[in-house]
Amino acid sequence: MTERSEGTQQRSPHGLLAGGGGLMTTTDHPTTTREAGEILAWSRSVVDPALRSAVDTLPAPMRLIAGHHFGWWDERGQPAHAAGGKAIRPTLTLLAAEAVGAAPAVAVPAAAAIELVHSFSLLHDDVMDGDRTRRHRPTTWAAFGVGAAILGGDALLTLAFDLLAASGHPAATEGMRWVSAAVQRLVAGQSADISFETRTDVELSECLSMAGGKTASLLGCACGLGALFAGRPDQAIRLRAFGEQLGLAFQVADDLLGIWGDPKLTGKPVYADLRRRKKSLPVVAALTSGTPAGHELAALYHRDLPMSDNELIQAADLVERAGGRAWCRRKADDLLADALHHLRSANPAARPADELTTLARMITRRDH
Repeated sequence: MTERSEGTQQRSPHGLLAGGGGLMTTTDHPTTTREAGEILAWSRSVVDPALRSAVDTLPAPMRLIAGHHFGWWDERGQPAHAAGGKAIRPTLTLLAAEAVGAAPAVAVPAAAAIELVHSFSLLHDDVMDGDRTRRHRPTTWAAFGVGAAILGGDALLTLAFDLLAASGHPAATEGMRWVSAAVQRLVAGQSADISFETRTDVELSECLSMAGGKTASLLGCACGLGALFAGRPDQAIRLRAFGEQLGLAFQVADDLLGIWGDPKLTGKPVYADLRRRKKSLPVVAALTSGTPAGHELAALYHRDLPMSDNELIQAADLVERAGGRAWCRRKADDLLADALHHLRSANPAARPADELTTLARMITRRDH
């Protein structure tokens, strides 16, 4: 591993450390591989101060919405200690920087920006899906109204680009291009996802392409940005490929939870995806299976009338009997193997590579 010379650093308007990559020392990080929970907690402790500093620059109404979304306070602005999400994407950014030889601190602006972009997508996604709960709390639109949620998402997206621009990092401009491209793919994927709900002829290849935009693009960007901010553009391309394959596996796992996840763990209503007749990967795998159960599911799924609770249970059973659940489990394993191949091709440092692998396995086998 080639050591980086320490770059000139300065403080951005958001209080983030900016400048060159910086040499990583033995005191920056432990030398033994941590469990997934420890890794995520460490990342949150590193990125949260940057997020809070950035959110503090927003106008008061948008600041209230952002803080509510992150679980820092309730809808009245009173302090709260609610879950703010697992912070998977910023964690990938920090570990990617480490994997190519930089101190995690150099990638904090990129990690915070990625979390802001992800949050923008969640605020808008909840509006479009009509979901009233997330992380066991009212969604932003349920708490503040649809208009406020849309504007709050817009504010977080623009704040992400502001963070990157204000960081003063040599890779900031290129990083903004990467983020912009990821957001464009995300929007295209979300548009496709919405269009699928009124179609009866969605193919698995289309569904995977949609997931590549809606989910994989941002996870790929998260990994690539870490290496980009570490001054390793060649390795950034390989790590972005790792993140994109991991993102597809993530979406497969998420779609399984959308049907069979425990609401006590997921924070979402039971059978939420089936109730909306969402063309998720297990559903499309079942609908295109050519099995009797798949044909029965199609007859139930394509009716105009809402499904009753008993019919939702029946639909979940039909998806499983048609092989949709098993197909997703196999696909997630295949995608994980592909992702880890791309990770190895980046020739990463051993411990951060082990921790990226730990996170990857957790993502594809999670229960919430």
